[in-house]
Order: sequence, then structure tokens, then C-alpha cells
Amino acid sequence: MSSISDGTSNGSDSKKFKVEDAPPSRVLHIRKLPNEATETEVIALGLPFGKVTNILTLKGKNQAFLEMGTEEAAITMVNYYTAMTPHVRNAPVIIQYSTHKELKTDSAGNQRAQAVLQAVSAAQGGGMPTSGSSASESALTPAPSPVLRIIIDNMFYPVTLDVLQQIFSKFGTVMKIITFTKNNQFQALLQYSDPVNAQQAKLALDGQNIYNACCTLRIDFSKLVNLNVKYNNDKSRDYTRPELPAGDGQPGVDPSVAAAFSKDSSSLLGALSPLSAAAAAAAAAGRVALGHSGAGGVLLASNLNEEMVTPQSLFTLFGVYGDVQRVKILYNKKDSALIQMADANQAQLAMSHLNGQKMYNKIIRVTLSKHQTVQLPREGLDDQGLTKDFTNSPLHRFKKPGSKNFQNIFPPSATLHLSNIPEDITEDDLRVLFSNAGGTVKAFKFFQDHKMALLQMTSVEEAIQCLIDLHNYNMGKNHHLRVSFSKSTI
Repeated sequence: MSSISDGTSNGSDSKKFKVEDAPPSRVLHIRKLPNEATETEVIALGLPFGKVTNILTLKGKNQAFLEMGTEEAAITMVNYYTAMTPHVRNAPVIIQYSTHKELKTDSAGNQRAQAVLQAVSAAQGGGMPTSGSSASESALTPAPSPVLRIIIDNMFYPVTLDVLQQIFSKFGTVMKIITFTKNNQFQALLQYSDPVNAQQAKLALDGQNIYNACCTLRIDFSKLVNLNVKYNNDKSRDYTRPELPAGDGQPGVDPSVAAAFSKDSSSLLGALSPLSAAAAAAAAAGRVALGHSGAGGVLLASNLNEEMVTPQSLFTLFGVYGDVQRVKILYNKKDSALIQMADANQAQLAMSHLNGQKMYNKIIRVTLSKHQTVQLPREGLDDQGLTKDFTNSPLHRFKKPGSKNFQNIFPPSATLHLSNIPEDITEDDLRVLFSNAGGTVKAFKFFQDHKMALLQMTSVEEAIQCLIDLHNYNMGKNHHLRVSFSKSTI
């Protein structure tokens, strides 16, 4: 009968004896499940670690028991989820060893869960579900293709091909990946050796965040059944053909970036539950997760236009991707500057978006600096205004935790998003203002309330120039214009 209890079956913690101290068992006790959690979602918690052999859900008590095929799989799962809190429907859940060594379930009382499990088991074994498994949900019908199409929403941190390979290889052999940007969104096509693996990955990962509260995976089956990869580089990879050329001067993998993080690395853990933001920068840098004392948040920008560049202009541009603390233009090399961001994640984000962009007619280079902080000049020493401290600037975009600005970070683009526009300002006023900043306004569109607008310049370089000159521009009546890059086109 389905009357198993682990001392916590009523969901209250008061009657709980020390389940934490239970010896390893292949039966796991899952608590604090949200009311609407499905059997499929509970099974998905276990799938990356091995075969799931039984499930029992205690609906009224927000709990479930999951039986893994081996004790070893259960130990791996508990160890993983001890380090990374598992989430079901964005709610954290608790997973511990059960005092039971196996699950004996009454199939009549637990029919739906058994049907779902049967379908998953058939998929894992490569066979078809038996006819009795009609309750197994559409997610478990035969996989149409071994190729998944992956879209990443809210991409606050860069996601690389290597990050995807690590996350998705939990579910089977990843053969090929192609990444590209479409409609200003990062997308990827990923091919498994077997459609069953694609199905399991979609089931477990669709809707999950790679990092806390951002980089959400949206996964569908692709109409393609085979990917044709011509080059092995940071945009595409065929793992079955390592001899392919890098092509078009693309680096295979950027060794300098990987080396910067290799001092303090442990493997990236993947996306079944969100990673902490601290791992994000490293993931972006290439296949290694950042330790607590790895690279700092200081960037070196070089090949700057020394006639034009100022600490303020660097603060404004780099401030699109993080809160700039200090800027120092180097006294003996005025085409180079150190820029200190609030943390290593923001430094990584700024580097990935701004390296290779044009600022004041010069293609700038942005790399991680070996410096941990930017030193201010000694008291009383005049450094000609080359160093500026922005620590207490009111213009930081990311000071408030959970700010919407975190979700609106996009690569430099020709289209700018304007906000905080006074009600008496017209389209013509804004066109003139932005034309005077240098460049041509190609298109303009007000949002319904006229407080926001999209404005398109003829090039990304012109848009960068306008953002530097006009972000925080005083439009009168204490209205300071806010300018950001947009993912939209007009």
C-alpha cells in the first residue's frame, strides 16, 4: 500500500527525526514540492543521474519518494543537490536519503505516476511505452528528432557553446552544436547521437535557468535530423570530427580567457538547478567555473582614441554591462585604461560585449586585467583627471537587487531604447538631439505612453557614440534621458 512515511509525511518539520543522518539508500525522499508539481517533473530531477525505477507521490503532503536504479546514482544525485539547491517550478525542494531501501507501491493507488515512470523507462531503454501508459503526458511521446533547437531568454550572462555542451552532455552524447543570433536572441542547434537523449534533455531542461533568475532555456525539437558543421570554433563544433578547420580566422577556443580562470577552477555543474551568479563569468570565459579567489573585476581596455576618451565616457559605455567603480587612463599609455567593475561577472559581461566594438573611430580591445583593484592617486597628487572614482555614482544601473535592468542587457546595436522622456518632447526634438551627437537617425518609434521610444542610427558605432553622449542628458524639468541598447529593430 502507498502508506510510506519518513517521519515527515505530514509536511511539518516538528515531527521530523534526523533524516539527514539516514545512511545512503537508492530511495530518496523529496520534500517541499509545490502543489502543482507533476510526476514528470519529479522524475526529471533524477534522470541525469541514472535510471529511475520507481516513484511515489504524496500529493496532499507536498512530498515524493524516488527510487533510483542503483545506490551509486542516488549518492551522486544527493551530493549534487547538496551543492546546488534543486528547484521545481522555481520553488526550492529538499532531497535526502530515505530510511527505506526500496519502494513498494500499490499500483492501483499510484497508477498515473507508474504510467509516467513506465513511459520514461521505455524512453531510457530505447523501447516504446506499453499501451497502458496513456497518462504519460505528451512530453513522453517518441522523440521526432535527435536535434534540439535552444533559445536563451533573459541572457544576462553570456552563454557559450562549451557551457551548452557541458549542460546537455548529462543526458547523452552531444555530437554537434551550432550557435547563432536570430532576432537579437542567442540560439543553438544541438544534435545528440539518439533521439531518446534529446527527449530526456528537453523534458528535464526546458524552462530551467542556467544561472539564478536569468538565462532561461526554451527547448523544442528541430525539424532538422542532422546538422552540417563546417568549422570547429567558438560558434560551431562537430565533436565527431576534431580535424575540421577553425575557419574565417575564428579562434577554436580563446586560450587567454580560459587561462585567466584556470587557476581556481572546478567543473561547471550544469543547469538542472540554477547556478550561482559567481559561476556565470567563468562559464562564459570557457568551460571552467570560477572559484572564490579567481580573476577580479578589473578590465584593461586598449587601442582607445587618446584624443577623445575620458574616464566619464568609459564609465558610461561600460556601465551598460555593470556598475563601474573606478576608471584610470594610463599616464604613460593614454590609449589604454583600467576599468574596475563591481565584480568579476560584470567584468566578463562587459568584455564579451565590448571587445572589438568601435569607439571614437577605433576598434577597442577589452581583456581581463591582472590587477585586482584600480588604485586612486595619492592625496594631493594631480594626475590630470586621468583617474576617477565612481563608487558612489547615482548613475549605476544595477544597484537595486532584482532590477529590471538585469533583464535588459543586450549587445551594442544600432537601435537604442530611450526612456524617461518628458511629455512635451517631440519626435523631431529627439531626432535633432541624436543627429547632433554625430550620425543619422534612420528610424524612430514612440511607445504608447510617449515616455519611452526606440531610435535607430545607421550603424552600431553611431549608436555607441550617442549612448556615451546622451545617456543621462538633462532634458529639462529634472528629466534625465536614459539610453540603452535594444534587441529590437524598427
